[in-house]
Order: sequence, then structure tokens, then C-alpha cells
Amino acid sequence: MLKRDTRRQADTRSPVANNIQIVGFYSGTEPDHRGRYVHEIQAWPDEQLEAVHDYIQWLFPLRERSAFNVAAPVLNPESIQEFRTRPDLRGNLRASFLRMMNFYGFEVRSGEHIGVSRAPNFEAKATGWLSPGNHNHLRITRILRCLTVLGLEAEAKAFFGCLSEIYEDEQNKTLPALSDETMLYWRKAVGDADRSE
Repeated sequence: MLKRDTRRQADTRSPVANNIQIVGFYSGTEPDHRGRYVHEIQAWPDEQLEAVHDYIQWLFPLRERSAFNVAAPVLNPESIQEFRTRPDLRGNLRASFLRMMNFYGFEVRSGEHIGVSRAPNFEAKATGWLSPGNHNHLRITRILRCLTVLGLEAEAKAFFGCLSEIYEDEQNKTLPALSDETMLYWRKAVGDADRSE
């Protein structure tokens, strides 16, 4: 009964409440639904990032309500505009992106052209996510979509480019770790669905 009441409360939050929640969280002034601040989550060790499942919807919010974490905020036009016009919010979002890149075993090159490549420890890090049907594939879709919506399109495209190379490498294996369906979701997440054929 308590779970149903919590869901009802989360589902009926106003767009203003959602906007205040996600902007406050990314401003560093408000915690998530469990009292955790963005900088605390960004400092978690890899084991915690893998084991906990209700933070990713806060670090990388979307326009749609999460089926896995109904307490997470949902982006609306106002919150999207806040991110697109405030460098501090995008900077904190970029810090979340960089943390997850480290988690997955990637390096990010900054500058005029952003690049994402496999880090020297990629093979070791990839054992935690580069396997068929891994839940991290959904997380990656969320990351790509969020970055694209909130103004970090260059980061999303660079990440997608590196994922595309890994996908191509996987096609030479008997049991590829990345399915065609996963790749299609990733293409759509960065607005590259026209290349899906």
C-alpha cells in the first residue's frame, strides 16, 4: 500500500516541482530522493555505481518518467532550457558524463573537438558491461539521450562514435556483446537513426 501511495505522489508532481528538483540537484543545492547530492554520487567508487540502480535517472534525466525509479524527476521544457542556457548546470552534467566514461573504461579528449576513445584499462573495465543483454546498455542509452537533449550533443556524438567502433569489432565474434537492437537504440538516442540501415 505504501508503495502505491509513493508512486501516486511521484506521478502527480507538477512540472514546476520537477524543474526545481533537477535544477536544484544539478546546482548542488538539493539532494536526490535518497538525500544524495550530485557531487557525492560522482565520487562513488565503480562498485557502487554498478550495484546501485536508482541514481542514473538523476544523473541523466529524460523527458519520460522512469519505470525503474518513479521518484526521479522528469525533464520539461523549462528544465531543458535551464540546462541549455546555464553553463554551470552543463558543467556538472559533463562531470557526471566524465565519471561514467571512467566507469566504462573510456577517455574523453576535450578542446575544440571532443573525442572519446578506449582507455588503457578498457579491457578490464569492459568486463562489467560489455556482455550480451547487460543492464548498462540501457544506462548508456539514457546517457546518450540526456546529453543530446540538455546541450552536450558533441559529447554524445563522440561517445556514440566510440561505441560504434566497439560494435563493429564485436560483429567479428561468435556471440557479439552488442546487439543490432542495442546499436539502433544508441543511434536513435543521438538523433542518428537515418544511418540505422
